[in-house]
Amino acid sequence: MNDDCNLKYPLLMVHGIAFRDWKHLCYWGRIPETLESHGAKIYFGKQDAIGSVEWNAGLIAKSLDEILEETGAEKVNILAHSKGGLESRYLANHGYADKIASITTIDTPHHGLHFVDRLMECPQWVIDSVGYATNIYGKVLGDENPDALSCFDTFTTKTAEKFNEENPIPEGIYCQSYAFKCESAFSDSLFCITYPFVRKYDGENDGMVSVESATWANFRGVLTSPARRGVSHGDVIDIRRHRITPYSPNSANQVNDILVFYMGIIDELRQMGY
Repeated sequence: MNDDCNLKYPLLMVHGIAFRDWKHLCYWGRIPETLESHGAKIYFGKQDAIGSVEWNAGLIAKSLDEILEETGAEKVNILAHSKGGLESRYLANHGYADKIASITTIDTPHHGLHFVDRLMECPQWVIDSVGYATNIYGKVLGDENPDALSCFDTFTTKTAEKFNEENPIPEGIYCQSYAFKCESAFSDSLFCITYPFVRKYDGENDGMVSVESATWANFRGVLTSPARRGVSHGDVIDIRRHRITPYSPNSANQVNDILVFYMGIIDELRQMGY
């Protein structure tokens, strides 16, 4: 084992919407195990799958406090995917700034999505019905307080604008963001329906979140893969548990092995003293 991921502070990984932190079905695929094998101390947010930003931030705060008590560390580094980035930002702006060393967001919809704006123009009974079914799904997963309608609203551009006003980039915390993109609706079968709609209303995207919306704080750029498919919202959390492109060499702003990408992030944070 080498120590190129051995950070000064523990790493708190915060998942996105529709999943929970399960021990035997990890949201992050092989990523935590890989980082641990290189010296990282990994912990999880343990928030609800369908919880509101405010509710989930409270659950993450509880996890963070437990981490600090267990490790004796003064702060944590946060690595967040999708909606988890919003919850991490809310936490930092509501009493926890002095307990967070850095926040790295991956494909987080910081500025909302015009695609969701259009969806929210559907008849209210349709939105309520989908919300009701989604809340049942959350309960089945183990959520204590699922709130699908709040989640839907979170992704609108109007709510995102208000959120950004109320939750600016926190001072004293190193904040950075990354965006990934697919190349077409055929890049990933999981997002073949959503990709063209997000593309139409929001531009380049990873199948769920647009590049423009994922841009926040110290934006590190748009990444894709050397192959035609690009990198999807699922690829970036190692959903398939294998390399994105088996053989293609990568160059600047290209990723063919998502594990190498995350090791690079953590190694950089280590070198920066976090």
